[in-house]
Parts: sequence; C-alpha cells; structure tokens
Amino acid sequence: MKKNDPFSKWQENELAKSLARFPERKEKFTNHGGKEITRLALPGEIDEAYLENSGFPGNFPFTRGVQPTMYRGRLWTMRQYAGFSSAAESNRRYRYLLEQGTTGLSVAFDLPTQIGYDSDDPMSMGEVGKVGVAIDSLRDMEVLFDHIPMDSVSTSMTINSPAIVLLAMYVAVAEKQGVPAEKLRGTIQNDILKEYVARGTYIFPPAPSLRLITNIFQWCGTHTPVFNTISISGYHIREAGSTAVQEVAFTLANGITYVQTALDAGLELDVFARRLAFFFNASSDLLEEVAKFRAARRLWARIMKERFKATKPSSFMLRFHTQTAGNTLTAQQIDNNIVRVTIQALAAVLGGTQSLHTNSRDEALSLPTEESVRTALRTQQILAHESGVASTVDPLAGSYFIENLTDSIEKEALELIEKIDKAGGVVAAIEEGFIQRQIENAAYEYQKEIESGERLIVGVNSFQVDEEKSASTLKVDPEIENVQVGNLSQLKETRDNNKVRESLNELDRAARSETNLFPYVLNAVKEYATLGEICNILRGVFGEYR
Repeated sequence: MKKNDPFSKWQENELAKSLARFPERKEKFTNHGGKEITRLALPGEIDEAYLENSGFPGNFPFTRGVQPTMYRGRLWTMRQYAGFSSAAESNRRYRYLLEQGTTGLSVAFDLPTQIGYDSDDPMSMGEVGKVGVAIDSLRDMEVLFDHIPMDSVSTSMTINSPAIVLLAMYVAVAEKQGVPAEKLRGTIQNDILKEYVARGTYIFPPAPSLRLITNIFQWCGTHTPVFNTISISGYHIREAGSTAVQEVAFTLANGITYVQTALDAGLELDVFARRLAFFFNASSDLLEEVAKFRAARRLWARIMKERFKATKPSSFMLRFHTQTAGNTLTAQQIDNNIVRVTIQALAAVLGGTQSLHTNSRDEALSLPTEESVRTALRTQQILAHESGVASTVDPLAGSYFIENLTDSIEKEALELIEKIDKAGGVVAAIEEGFIQRQIENAAYEYQKEIESGERLIVGVNSFQVDEEKSASTLKVDPEIENVQVGNLSQLKETRDNNKVRESLNELDRAARSETNLFPYVLNAVKEYATLGEICNILRGVFGEYR
C-alpha cells in the first residue's frame, strides 16, 4: 500500500486515534498454531466502489462497523433481559447475573408498569409482576438497584409510553447513591411508534407521545450526555411477523420521524443524534441477518448525511442492541433452543452489534430459570472468547453472497421508506394501516409455509418425538400482588401527601403548556408520587389512544 492510499490514511487517523483511546484487549489474536489473525481483511484493490459501499470500520458509511477495531478493542456489552415478581426478587437476579459475568443490565417491567397503572389499580389485577418487575414508585426503584453501582453498570430499560417517569426514577435513585446524572450509562427504549403497530403498550396519542420523547432528548442532552435517549426498535416489529427488509425499513422510518420531530422542536441535530440507539432482532437465517445489520448501518448513515445534512461522524452511526428471536423458541424439545440462540447470537456478532441479549432455552414455557439464564450468558462468553469471531473486524465482508444480500436489503428497505414518505410519513401510514398490513401479510405467509410443511421447524413440524414436559420452570408466586399492593398502600400513608399533590398540580399545569415536562416529572417522583398518579395526570391532559 502507498503512503497516501485510503487504507494508510485510515490507519494513520481513525485507527491510531482509536488505539490511543481504547487499546486492544490483552487476549491473543492468534489461531491455535500461533498464526496472527489480521485485524481487518481487505480486497486486493481498494477502488471507489469499495470506499462508497464498504469503506473502513469507523468510517462512513459504517458498513463494516462503527468502531475501527470493533471487538478487538472492546467486546459487545453482554446484557441479560430480566425482571419479574417484586423489585427485591429482580434485584437478586441482577446481582446473580453480575456475579456470572454479565456486563450490562436490561430491565423488564410488568404489563401494568408498561401501560402506566399502579399495582393497586383494578386494571392491574392478575398481572402484577408476571412478565416483568412491578415498579409503582421511587421506593421500588430504590430496592431494584440496591447494592448495584449505578456509576459503573450500564442499564437498559424496556419502557416506552411512561419512559419519562421510569427514567426520572432512575435518575433519582442514582442521585440517592451519590451518582451524578452525567455519569449514568445505558439506554431507555422510549420508542412509541412501534407500539402502535407491533406491541400495543401505548397510553397517549401520537402527538403528545412524541412530545414526551422530545422532552427526554432535550433534558438528557444537557444532564445525561452519555445515556442513550431512545432505542428505536425493530425487534418487536420482527417478533410481530415482519420480514428482515420490513424490520429495517419500518425501524429506520420511525427513526426518521423521531429525528424530524426533534428538529421541529428546535433541538440541534448533531447534539441529540449521537445519543440515538437502535434495537434489532437476530433470527435464525444466519447470512440474511448478518447482511441485514450491515445494510441497516449503511442506510442510516446515508439518511443522516443526505436527508438531514448531519455533519459529525457520530451522527451517522447506527449503534444497536440485539436480542435473539423470541418468536423462534419452541415449547417442543426446548434444548433445541440453545442451538437456535447460538446461531442467532453469532449472526448479531458477525453483524457488528454493540450489545446483545441471548434468550434462554425455556422461555417458550415460562420466565427463565437461573440455570437457563446462565447457559444463555455462557453462549455469549464462548462466542467472545473461544470462537475467534471477535478477533477480526467484519469477517464476512467480501463474500459475494453477503455483499449482494446487503445491497438488496438496503435497496428494498429504501423503497419501503419512500412509500411511507409518499403516504405522509409514519404516523399517517400507521393511521391508514399500511405498516400493520405489511407485517400481518408477511406473518400470515410465513405461518402458511410452516403449516404446509414447506418450511421445516425442527421438533415442531419435523423430527418430532414423544416427550414428557419435565423441564422445571420458574413460577411467579401470585401472593406477590398482595405484597406489592400492601407496600404501595403503606407508601401512600407515610409520604408527604401535600407535597405529592403540589407536585402533581405543577405537572398538570406544565402539561397544558409547551414547557419541558421532565423536571416536573422528576420533582413528582422525588416526592414519591406513583407511576399511576403521574400517568393519570397526563391522561387527563393528553387523553388516551384508542
């Protein structure tokens, strides 16, 4: 290579800066015979087409990764999504996961929490603590993160419509631990648009929901500069039955909507864009999934540069978390799910994910046991330290099949985004039912293939065996609801209810203006106003989406 050729320039600039800030891991990057594994494999000739479509990792269009050294510098964050029963039970699970080597927490909330109801609300009956942890107030959040160092643990929270309330609780707990907000690391999902088409845990109509999201962008831009303010989620779109192309298209279309909404509110693009994160599904078609991640990264970089005229490289980067595909887990022959999850996790790593959750073998039957969670985590650790895939950047680049499929997914996803633009944007496409129909039709066709036997699912419609359902499963004690309601009743009796009413009245007045609501929510949370009380104030102002 000549001194001024593109690769040498990349080595002298991006690579050298990255190595100075983040030296490569101390593990040996050699094969079993001692031969060194190259950091970055390249074609024989680096031409304009290569630079335009692939380039170098850490460089536009980021097809090959968002960091110059990728996993040689730092492994992906190994998260395990967990939350069930009470805050105390979930806290025990989190501490167990940290002891087992997980490097980030991912909080699952129960259904009442996700839709803004307290545990004592009649709407919550029978659902408290079932599919996640019940969080009614700051007191529950204090218990949830007891003895967990919030200045050193990265936390992801899967919460959307009431995200502003749960984030305020998280900030308040950190403050009580003596951890300033600017040191908090993690991600809040905060993605309401996919709820209307794929998941259903919405509260408010789209316009005020987008306002709450923008309020979070604005407040966090000043107070929590390294916390990701949104995780734009394709995961649930894929779980609802979409194709890989649809997952990319609808996720990035939602991202476009959030960016435009923030710009319309007067936020500065290159300030908030660097804190946008994405969340994708890793399904079982290994090569398609790898190409999907590469295509999404390249397409988003081009959208941010060409459509929104962003100028900073950090604004172009599509950084994403991945979870293996829950909808592929089978209740039949559940040990087969370990193999499925391994393939899916491998796809995420080969595709350049920044963090990863691996599902557990028994999740088609129940919440996972500790043993199953440990196996799921060990899957990531084996991939990281034994498989060799973390020793070189973007190892499948240059494969004719992968490159052609990357191009194809990007092209088809862009065509779908253009259809949404012509329909008037995502909100209009949701209201008209365009996005929902696309997903429903794809899900229907896929299920027909399974039922006809054209598509084989091992243990379900092929290679079946007679088996007794003997696997031990985790069961949530129904008594937890009574305990949670009792604790909530005690809180309401012992807090300063005059201060609670005052804080809620201030929130009500603010919600009827155009001011940023985060400080008012944070104040109410600190007075131990409950999630349901805060959301009911907002329901009274914004209404509910039907």
